Amino acid sequence: MIVRRFSVAVLAATLALAACKGDPPPPPAPPGPDQDSLQAYRDSVAAAEAAAREEAARRAAAAAAEREAQAAMQAARATLEEAVLFDYDMSDIRGNMETLMRRKAAILRASPQVQLRIEGHADERGSTEYNMALGNRRAAAVRDFLTGFGLSESRFEIVSFGEDRPRSQGSGEAAWAQNRRGEFRITAGAGAINPAN
Repeated sequence: MIVRRFSVAVLAATLALAACKGDPPPPPAPPGPDQDSLQAYRDSVAAAEAAAREEAARRAAAAAAEREAQAAMQAARATLEEAVLFDYDMSDIRGNMETLMRRKAAILRASPQVQLRIEGHADERGSTEYNMALGNRRAAAVRDFLTGFGLSESRFEIVSFGEDRPRSQGSGEAAWAQNRRGEFRITAGAGAINPAN
């Protein structure tokens, strides 16, 4: 009986102790990321952001280069289409027009697909027949100047309008000076104009 009481006492003590302990402790929290893993993550985010910035800069530079190329092509086209003026009753290229003509020749050398129609014009003084012949001589003088730079004559067409298409209306030197001209029309290769370097 003593053993029985002793066993009951031990059992009661064990139950009492178990009741006092409460719930078992929660499991430990999983370990947080170590510093190396955290730094690797930060580095990968920084690299992705840098790559995105580089791509944006590359696209911006390409767009700027395209705009610059378009502007240069437009400027070259404007140079090709700029009129050449002549002195009264003359068909020789004036000294102050030679720089413009040389720029035209350089652009045409850089743009072998471009072809031009050169139109000769005269002011209202003189007969219609005389002004048609003068306009033709002016257009031919422009063509001859350009072919003197090694450009093929087959790239140029000449036509005379004489006094029929004045640029400026009126009778007086200011109007006449604008009407004594050679004009240029691009007839082929307009999309292949290359600015001269």
